Amino acid sequence: MTIDTSDTDTSETSAPARPHRRAGLILFVLCAAQFMVALDFSVLNVALPALGEDLGLGRSALQWAVTAFALPSGGFLLLFGRVADLYGRRRLFLTGLVLFGAASLLATFAWDPASFLAGRALQGLGAAAIVPTGMSLLTTTFPEGPLRDRALGISGTLLSLGFTVGMVLGGVMTDTLGWRSTMGLLAVCALVVLPPATVLLPESRTPGRPRLDVPGAVTVTGGLLALIYALSTAAEHGFGGTDVRVALAAGVALLVAFAVVESRHDTPLVSLSMLRRRTVAFGNLGGLVTFSMMSAVIFVLTLYLQETLGLSAFATGLVFGVQGGVSAAAGALAPRVIGRFGARRTLVGSLVGQGLCVALLLGIGPTSGALLAVVGVSLASVFHLGAIVSYGLTVTSGVPDEEQGLATGLVTTTQQVALTIGIPLLGVLATTRGDLFGGVRTVLAIDAAIVLTAAAVVAVGLRRPSRNHPA
Repeated sequence: MTIDTSDTDTSETSAPARPHRRAGLILFVLCAAQFMVALDFSVLNVALPALGEDLGLGRSALQWAVTAFALPSGGFLLLFGRVADLYGRRRLFLTGLVLFGAASLLATFAWDPASFLAGRALQGLGAAAIVPTGMSLLTTTFPEGPLRDRALGISGTLLSLGFTVGMVLGGVMTDTLGWRSTMGLLAVCALVVLPPATVLLPESRTPGRPRLDVPGAVTVTGGLLALIYALSTAAEHGFGGTDVRVALAAGVALLVAFAVVESRHDTPLVSLSMLRRRTVAFGNLGGLVTFSMMSAVIFVLTLYLQETLGLSAFATGLVFGVQGGVSAAAGALAPRVIGRFGARRTLVGSLVGQGLCVALLLGIGPTSGALLAVVGVSLASVFHLGAIVSYGLTVTSGVPDEEQGLATGLVTTTQQVALTIGIPLLGVLATTRGDLFGGVRTVLAIDAAIVLTAAAVVAVGLRRPSRNHPA
C-alpha cells in the first residue's frame, strides 16, 4: 500500500526517518551546490557600483551583470532537466559544476566588460545544469515520505538562506576584499563540491533513452530567454521600450508554439498530461507566487530601510540576516508541519500566512518602522519557507523516477522565472514614483493581495480529485 504524503495526515506515524550515512553525504553535496547557485543570485548585487567603476560599465549597462546570468540560468533549466533524464543526471550535474567553477574564475579575473559578461553567462549556463539535475538526484535518492520531506526541507532552507547570505556577504567582501572576491568565492565553492560529488553521486537516467524533442526544446528555451530578457530589462528601464515589447511578444509567441508542438510530438519535452495534473499545475502556481512576491518584498524593503529611514548598508544587511536565521529555523520545521497536515494543506496555509505578514508591513511609517520591518519580513519568511518546501513536494509527488528530471525542471524553472519577474512586475512601481515611501506601500498592498488571491486559487485547484481525475 502506498501512502500519499502530499495530503495524508501522518500525525500518528513515527518521527521523520533519518537518511543513512551515504544518503546524508549525497544530500550535503546536493544542498551545497544549490546554496552556491543561490548565493550567485545575490552576492554581486551590492558590488555592482564598484564593479562598474573598475570595468568601465556605465549605470545603464550594469543590469547586464545580473541579466547575463539570469538569461541562461532560467532559459535552459527545462531543457537541461529533460536532457539529464535521457542522458544521465550525474553526468550533467558534474558538467555543470565544472562549467560553473571555470566561469566563476573567468569572471573573477575579467579584464574588460565583455570577458566579465561572458563569465556571468557561462555561470548561468552551469547553474541551469546544476539546479534541475541536483533536484532530480535528490528526489530519486530519497523516496516519497518522511525522508524526502526532510531532504527537501533542508534544500529549501539552504536555497532561501543562500539569497540572504549573499546579500550580507556581498557587502562585507566588496568593502574588504573588492568585488572580484565575490566571484572568487563561487569558484572556491565549486572546487569544494566537485570532488565529493564525483565520488558519491549515483548515475540515473530514463530507461530506453527516447529521442529528444528538438522543436520543443528550441521553442521553450527561446520563449523563456525572450521573456526573462524582457522582464529583466523592464526592471531597469520600464515596459515602454521597443526591445522590451518585442521580446515580450516573441516570448509569448514561442511559448504558444511550444504548447502546439508538445501536443503533436510523440515524445514531447513536457508531457501535456503532466501539466494537466492538478498537483503540477497548481503546485507550480503556488511556487511562482511565493518566490516572485517575496523577492519583490525584499527589494522594496531594502529601498525603504536605506533611502527612507537612512539605515546603512550594513544595518540593512543585519535586518535580512535576522530573516535568514528565522528562515533556517522554519526550514527545519517545515517537514514536520507537512508530515502533520500534508503538503497541499501546508502550501495553502503558508501562502495565506505569507500574504497576511506582508499586509502587516503596511504599518511601517515614513520616519520609523525598522523594527516592524524586521518582524514582518521574518514572519513572512517562515511561511515562505513552508510554501517552498510544500510546493516542491506537491509537484514531484506521484511522478515516476523516469520523469523526475522533468518534474524538478518545472519546479526550478518556476523558481528562476519567479525570481526574475517579481521585481520588474512590482518593484518598478516603487522606483518610478516620485514618492518612494508611497510606492513601497503600494507594492506591499498589491503583493499581499496577489499572495492571498493565489492561496484561494491553489486551495480550490488542489482539492482532492475524484478517482477518475488525474491528480
